Amino acid sequence: MLRAVEPAARVAQLITEIEEHDRRYYQEARPTISDREYDALLDELKSLEAAHPELIVPWSPTQRVGGKPTTDFPKVVRKVPMLSLDNTYDENDLNEFYDRVLRGLGGEEPVWVVEPKIDGIGIEVVYEGGKYTLGATRGDGKTGDDITANLRTIRKLPLRLAEPVSITVRGEAFWPRADFERMNENRIAAGEEPFMNPRNATAGTLKQKDPAKVAERPLELLFYDLVDGDLFRESHSASLAWLRGLGFPVSPDITVEHGQPALHQAVARWLTRVQGAESSLPYDADGLVLKVDSYGQRRELGRTAKFPRWAIAYKFPARQATTILRGILPAVGRTGVITPTALLEPIELSGTIVKRAGLHNYDQVARLGLRPGDRVLVEKAGEIIPQVLSVTEPSSEPPFAPPTTCPSCGHALVRLEGEVALRCPNRLACKMQLMWFVDFFCGRGQMNIAGLGLERAGQLIDKGLIKDIGDIFLLDEARLVPLDRWNEKSAQNLVAAIEEAKTKATLTRLLTALGIPHCGSVAAHAVAQRYKKLGALLEILDGRGAEAFAQDLVEIDGVGDVIARAIAGFFADPESRRVVDKLRALGVDPVEPEVARGRLEGTFVVTGTLSRPREEIIRRIEQAGGKVAGSVTKKTTYLVAGGDVGKSKMEAAEKHGVRVIGEAELETLLTES
Repeated sequence: MLRAVEPAARVAQLITEIEEHDRRYYQEARPTISDREYDALLDELKSLEAAHPELIVPWSPTQRVGGKPTTDFPKVVRKVPMLSLDNTYDENDLNEFYDRVLRGLGGEEPVWVVEPKIDGIGIEVVYEGGKYTLGATRGDGKTGDDITANLRTIRKLPLRLAEPVSITVRGEAFWPRADFERMNENRIAAGEEPFMNPRNATAGTLKQKDPAKVAERPLELLFYDLVDGDLFRESHSASLAWLRGLGFPVSPDITVEHGQPALHQAVARWLTRVQGAESSLPYDADGLVLKVDSYGQRRELGRTAKFPRWAIAYKFPARQATTILRGILPAVGRTGVITPTALLEPIELSGTIVKRAGLHNYDQVARLGLRPGDRVLVEKAGEIIPQVLSVTEPSSEPPFAPPTTCPSCGHALVRLEGEVALRCPNRLACKMQLMWFVDFFCGRGQMNIAGLGLERAGQLIDKGLIKDIGDIFLLDEARLVPLDRWNEKSAQNLVAAIEEAKTKATLTRLLTALGIPHCGSVAAHAVAQRYKKLGALLEILDGRGAEAFAQDLVEIDGVGDVIARAIAGFFADPESRRVVDKLRALGVDPVEPEVARGRLEGTFVVTGTLSRPREEIIRRIEQAGGKVAGSVTKKTTYLVAGGDVGKSKMEAAEKHGVRVIGEAELETLLTES
């Protein structure tokens, strides 16, 4: 006589069996039971869990869409940042990289892992004791959004691993091209707008607030990195094999190559595969990632301030297409520079519809000989920014002439000595410049006045309520509520933000917000630390004159002659001074707070794209006892470099023998001080 199976045992049995069928179906594409048989197993599990809710576990297949809609995505701060990679675009660059690696390893030949660089959305997942506990977006590398419930809906994500290990794994979420095109066909048939491209659609899907909606879209995952993998295996390829065994989907296109010729052959195979035949790939890929396999060799190679020395991204050739040039639109920026933008007959390029392309300046327009109706070659540089490269079929129309007057205010344009750009000198009366200036002044890194962006700035300028930035502090509810698209609440919020700026803004923030040429937040902070009060700065200018004031500024560490003259010239200008005095009269006269210093010694220059706001990093350095400067000189002790560091600062650091460190090394210095 058969004994009845206890519900707990049957639930565990069903979960294990369904997990195995999911693996065979979603990862190996070789199902061993029919859909009807699979549904029967799942229905039995649902029935048992409904009768015994105490048996429901987070890794049950029934819980993939079990979360309630969220109202927000909490932030996840990771211990090991997700770093960027340096890029290479041709064989010469690749050979140089290979030679650098060989030198770094003392001539020892490495083994290489070649991976497709999937054009999706970077994710990180965490498992505790083999159970899925956290999923997050890449974000800025250091901080991402918690999308645990949304990732849970993707069938290829294992909710329970084959071993009870605690690990962090990184990968890419993407929308397979065939499924994406099918989805768009259905949307068009239903009278809905099609999605623009798989990557953007994936990003939007992962940020859906209802996990059930995420489950409706056929996203997939491929994993490529075991964080701190050297704790578990000796090489990257061994880690990937282990991840496969644990239940993670890993790209079948990853190969291991031995030696430089084999590496070049692998790149050539990929170029043949994607050029003109990208449809052979189930996903969009914009390049390859080439990695040294051995974790020991990776430690030996280390990293630069921006990138690991043991890996590089080999980018596929940029996508190009030709289209008709319809016109050139001049745009006015915050500093008055007129930038031309090409208006194009819309074309699809790398999965997006391109209607505009950059032209840098009017010298380039003349150099290309652009005319209305030209057929032009357009390239998506770095797969992001469209650019006009050349004319392929010239039209018979006269060439475009550079504008002579500002498209915003009609003022005659000028070209300053030594500059390529055309510029509108009507800085304080030009509407577009004032709009951009108000938007910048109120920005988060400046006066932090929420609710007064570009569109509202234009509206208030048109109504005569803002003629200069001082007028921001005259705004009140009575003036705002009657305006279109304003109500009592939005007016109250803006007025409250303006009042808060008066009390919370520091002198550093105000100096930055004034938009003084060459004076960014670092130089502004150095000046603010020197004078503490705006009144003290103005007293020196008024008492000793602009030239002596500039000389006084040069004495500040990190403020060179160009910055000093720009600051002195700004405050000596009668119109600028009128606005500054108006701000002070309206109660905008901040002081710089004293910084309690620790034992950290040396002068730091902070540059590049960082995982945290630059102001926060500067504040921590100063609180620890260090000094912060804006430029690298022989007095500089450390250059703290994030991503996208300017060439000039790196060259200056090399010239003066300044040590270049990343955020991790800075964190060590700060915690030890």
